[in-house]
Amino acid sequence: MQTIPIDDPADPRVAAYLNIRERDLTGREGRFIAEGKVVLNVLFSARRFVPESVLVLENRLAGLAETLSSAPDDLPVYVASAEVIDAIAGFHMHRGILAIGQRRHAESIESILQALPSRALVMVLVGIANHDNVGSMFRNAAAFGCDAVLLDETSCDPLYRKSIRVSVGAALKVPFALGGTGLEIATALEATGFTQLALSPAGEKDITEITRPDRLALYFGAEGPGLPHTILDRIDTARIRMAPGFDSLNVSAASAITLHHFMG
Repeated sequence: MQTIPIDDPADPRVAAYLNIRERDLTGREGRFIAEGKVVLNVLFSARRFVPESVLVLENRLAGLAETLSSAPDDLPVYVASAEVIDAIAGFHMHRGILAIGQRRHAESIESILQALPSRALVMVLVGIANHDNVGSMFRNAAAFGCDAVLLDETSCDPLYRKSIRVSVGAALKVPFALGGTGLEIATALEATGFTQLALSPAGEKDITEITRPDRLALYFGAEGPGLPHTILDRIDTARIRMAPGFDSLNVSAASAITLHHFMG
């Protein structure tokens, strides 16, 4: 670990951290921004990602000693005052802890599925473009033992800064693949022996009526439009029982209830 003081917000060594509210590194050569102590701990332990550098508020450095002790020896740790770090980030950084991470390689749907055990639980997100929902759903996935998350090409990247933060680092823990259409994902899951369930308010059965198979994939669509008919017409559907006169939940809440029911 190399501690490097930064006195100038325009220092080229911290250029990747500039104005992070207005832009995001996701999609730029596999790099992303991690924020906060908990996420930093996850980044240092995640095998699928490599920490590139850390930027920390000077009065937070001592409290990060244990966390940073697990960092690579050659990792640059940039240290700045509150005034400088706020100027770099473009807003007040009350947490005062940022890091740049890098994906070792993007994983495909096929590579994810090949690595799964014979008993596995997978969550499929179709059209989930809200960063908060994606982050919350990854947190649910980690909490309830989901083995992998597959996101179609219209869903947002889980490595957006806000998604990682909302997931409390779970987006760096749970294996995922992003890309392809919902139908392509369904075809790949079918070929690897997965029973597939699409969650919908108009589902054929309540989730409590369904026995968990060894390999199960659960589909969730965007709030409002829900899952497309191309998915609903292809695979079995399920619903969450609710009080009379109400038929929908936030997609993150729906995923938490469903994953909890089918976990284990």
